[in-house]
Amino acid sequence: MRSDKEYKELTIKEFSKAAEIYETDQAGIYEICKDDYPYISEELGKEDYTELLDCGCGTGPMISLLYEKDPTKHYTGLDITPKMIEAGKAKNLEGVNWVVGDCENLPFDENSFDVIICSNSFHHYPNPQAFFNSAKRVLKPGGRLILQDYTASKPMLWLMNHTEIPLANFVGHGDVKAYSLDEIRAFCKKARLKIEKLEKAKKFRLHLVARKTGGEDN
Repeated sequence: MRSDKEYKELTIKEFSKAAEIYETDQAGIYEICKDDYPYISEELGKEDYTELLDCGCGTGPMISLLYEKDPTKHYTGLDITPKMIEAGKAKNLEGVNWVVGDCENLPFDENSFDVIICSNSFHHYPNPQAFFNSAKRVLKPGGRLILQDYTASKPMLWLMNHTEIPLANFVGHGDVKAYSLDEIRAFCKKARLKIEKLEKAKKFRLHLVARKTGGEDN
């Protein structure tokens, strides 16, 4: 069993290598992230917002798409891998804030964002509850967390977490764990985030929309 620091070091090493190809046709396994963009864009279109945080933003492909649609909003991209953030900054998107930081301890003030998006990054976090707690803190009252990641049936999750992910770690990937809908529900409840949507979708995808409601229980 690796320590939290070791998982994060693996992630930084993995994505330092991936930064150059992350938004190219040679992105390989990272191309799955593109499948999440339409869903996130649809959810964002349901309510107006001004301040958006992309947790685990990588080189910022989602921010680029959102910026192209509406450059008047304020976008912040956060990633633990400096080379990913360097690649994001190199896009020179005016007004976009790029930050190197840890999604388990978001380096922002309380009540800073109308919406947080997190696509295909959550399974790299050794302390998932810390992420949900931190997201709740930096969301404005009424703000939403839109998260997509991996999930599956319980037998398949067991295989993923006990065979596939350890093999991925062995070859240099920083994956930690894939979670069931029940586990996600428990994280939200403990963080006092109100779940508005939680579902399994095709390609082993998990879709979550949760809202900060001022301390109400789920």
